[in-house]
Amino acid sequence: MTSYCGAPPHPYDWVERWNFDPVLLAALAATAVVAVRSQHPRVALASVAVLAVAFVSPLCALTVALFSARAVHHVLLVAAAAPLAALAFPGRGSKHLGIAFVASTATLWAWHLPALYDRALVDTTIYWLMQLSLLGTSTWLWRELIAAPPMTASMFSVLAMAQMGMLGALLTFARAPLYAAHTASTLPWGLEQVADQQLAGLVMWVPGVIPYALATALIARRVWTRTTETA
Repeated sequence: MTSYCGAPPHPYDWVERWNFDPVLLAALAATAVVAVRSQHPRVALASVAVLAVAFVSPLCALTVALFSARAVHHVLLVAAAAPLAALAFPGRGSKHLGIAFVASTATLWAWHLPALYDRALVDTTIYWLMQLSLLGTSTWLWRELIAAPPMTASMFSVLAMAQMGMLGALLTFARAPLYAAHTASTLPWGLEQVADQQLAGLVMWVPGVIPYALATALIARRVWTRTTETA
């Protein structure tokens, strides 16, 4: 079986590897229609645009070759598309922030277990289970964070940032290749598999934590503003 995004591309042809799967395009179009009717249509459409970059653009094919590209893909889902969707469809209250945090963290870490990750790259059903579970649990977490009281939201935002950074650190400092799916696919790109793995870890460790750090800063600013206004 081959990956949903096809065979691993080479440096000379990857920019031509757009994904025009009609089912995918129909799903994105339907999502865009829902987005237009949301409370914040521009934000919702921005989330759909991020999903299009992740699944329609040549990034989809590149993730088959490079684990570092897969890390970018996952960061786009959980730290870009998900918070934008949460902002566009805000919750009415935060009742299950702790559960949402555990669910999103467990989902992210589980899909980076070698056996599950490798299976997802060769089985389309498992592949989409990976993508939808990552997006769904992350959106749930962001909705809970946005609706939570500032102090609680700040604490869980820091925890989310820490777990993302920890996963990135583990990948960065792993001394052996972890994923059989990328055993030879990185070589045409001039990267040893471990080097590609380390780059993926850095993507999650640095850019991956920025949205959570930004959320923490915005929450702190909101608390400070309220404090100074009531002083």
